[in-house]
Amino acid sequence: MEINKTRFIRKPLDWDKVKVPKGIVHIIEERCKGCGFCIEYCPKNVLEFSDKFNSKGYHPPYAKHEENCVNCGLCELICPDFAIWSEAEE
Repeated sequence: MEINKTRFIRKPLDWDKVKVPKGIVHIIEERCKGCGFCIEYCPKNVLEFSDKFNSKGYHPPYAKHEENCVNCGLCELICPDFAIWSEAEE
């Protein structure tokens, strides 16, 4: 994802050296209870409810826009069931 560099009034001196982190989202669908906290609080709107059900009868999330993930870890922190996490892409 390319950041619009023209919207800033001033550019930081190291703008060309700073790399936006990318993340890979992992979801344990069978552990999810479908609370939606990860979807609601994701700052980049990466996640969305899936149409399929897990064995408990809940709709687990899936990474609809995984390319937007910045590996902030908020989904991991907010999940009450430890069913989701992200890791840095290399």
